[in-house]
Amino acid sequence: MRIAVGQGSCGIAAGAGAVYSRLKELLGNDVYTTGCIGMCFVEPIVDIYDGKDLKKRLVKVKKEDADKIANAVKSGDLDSLSDLEISADDAAFLEGQTRIALRNCGIIDPTDINEYIAAGGYEALKKAVCDLTPEQVIEIIKVSGLAGRGGAGFPTWFKWNAARQSVSDKKYLICNADEGDPGAFMDRAVIESDPHNLIEGMLIGAYAIGADECVVYVRAEYPLAIVRLENAIKQAVEKGFLGKNIFGSGFNCTIRIKAGAGAFVCGEETALIESLEGKRGMPRLKPPFPAQCGYNNLPSNINNVETFANVPWIIANGGEKFAALGTETSKGTKVFALTGKIKRGGLVEIPMGKTLRDVIFGIGGGIRDGKEFKAVQMGGPSGGCIPKDLLDTVIDYKALSATGAIMGSGGMVVMDQSTCMVGMAKFFLDFTAKESCGKCVHCRLGTRRMLDVLTRIVNGDGKEGDIELLEELCYAVKDGALCGLGQTAPNPVLTTIRYFRNEYEAHINDKKCPAKECAELIAYSIDKDKCKGCSLCAKKCPVGAISGQLKSPYEIDPELCIKCGNCLTSCRFGAVMAD
Repeated sequence: MRIAVGQGSCGIAAGAGAVYSRLKELLGNDVYTTGCIGMCFVEPIVDIYDGKDLKKRLVKVKKEDADKIANAVKSGDLDSLSDLEISADDAAFLEGQTRIALRNCGIIDPTDINEYIAAGGYEALKKAVCDLTPEQVIEIIKVSGLAGRGGAGFPTWFKWNAARQSVSDKKYLICNADEGDPGAFMDRAVIESDPHNLIEGMLIGAYAIGADECVVYVRAEYPLAIVRLENAIKQAVEKGFLGKNIFGSGFNCTIRIKAGAGAFVCGEETALIESLEGKRGMPRLKPPFPAQCGYNNLPSNINNVETFANVPWIIANGGEKFAALGTETSKGTKVFALTGKIKRGGLVEIPMGKTLRDVIFGIGGGIRDGKEFKAVQMGGPSGGCIPKDLLDTVIDYKALSATGAIMGSGGMVVMDQSTCMVGMAKFFLDFTAKESCGKCVHCRLGTRRMLDVLTRIVNGDGKEGDIELLEELCYAVKDGALCGLGQTAPNPVLTTIRYFRNEYEAHINDKKCPAKECAELIAYSIDKDKCKGCSLCAKKCPVGAISGQLKSPYEIDPELCIKCGNCLTSCRFGAVMAD
């Protein structure tokens, strides 16, 4: 038997490193590392295999469970591990998925190239460089309908063909791994769990456009991803899959890594190029486009991690098979990072055409703590909030765009009734205002002005006309900003006004936060009929705003109250009210 311990960033954060070390000590070479299988909500995960067959999936494993697991493996009595085995409900998380980009994640050892080869790795590269012309490779990608998975959804084949048609002795292929959306971790997981898949996809792309040098631009906040990618590059060179005369085809190509400083704007392709060149990350005017004048003023192609992760599978299985998945306008599968107020959060890969309801309630299991679904944020700071009434929206580029949101890189943040939508808009505007590079006035000042208005509203100082002012500012920024960051920054504001205008009006007109999340708009009081006079609330109040006598009802002085909420959370009798 072989024992696989999931050691992506999520697993390690949950304690998988200690579990692995103890199992390794007890079972030796039968224990190996895998990446993240996507079930972040039950990490650490230990899988027990007999050959290729998964016998047991153990979840929420602790170091102290290792001895029990080792004894069960040695004796063959795996039934003794039933208390650690994943439940049927949680196991359903994977059942509704179709995995292409994530096909090896959580299954193979990302540190061992031989496991990737055993899973069919580098066969697509061999097929491409030995049996196909660059034009034929591009045609297969065209037939597949693969669109860029970084957010814009631009046809991959078109970008490759444009770079192919550019006349130059030197071209570059660049992977955008600068994943900056709050709540998004798809690209990180792919690099950590299946780095050779990324390398193979990039090499096929480089062959197609005529590039001999590839660069992976990955944020420095992903240290594990960088380590595993560095190791994979070294292994690929040793095997002859990277370097000169790959598979004896005459195709030469290298790959190097550039660690970015974490600026959100560097997710925009021209800002990324500026950063690669050692300059401040700021967008360039287009045209010229990178395909004509990119890195070092030479033809360059840029795609994100997930886009490249689909390429080997498409070349190996044919463009038609990929195109058979999805919808008429959006082909294949898409990976989402499902986070927020959800029972089962993690990585989800589904065919385009599934609905939001399928993902949130089918795969994700619905809202935790028995609360009611309110909205889902799609596309990160550049996306929008989709309400309950639109849960049956089909997941494809066109349908999501019609809601005011976007596909984005794949962040899917679920919110329940306790989430203030005005506060949510403020959160994302705060992010984009801070991340603005400052190059254009509309983005630099417009986002800041919108943030000022939103801050005033959540602080209880909103006034008549603020909603209309926000809308005016939003459209001015959308129309005037230079790059996608500024052009899409207003989306969270516009969609929350569109679908949750009543919450804005309550904040402004009634000085109330319906979700009871905005501290300045909450008034605390004590129900005298429920108060037992235990004094716990008074003891927890940091400013002495609560007074009374033991075994008699207590009172809150609204003039002294700083609205910290300690009284609400400490009361065991439900006597403290927030209104």
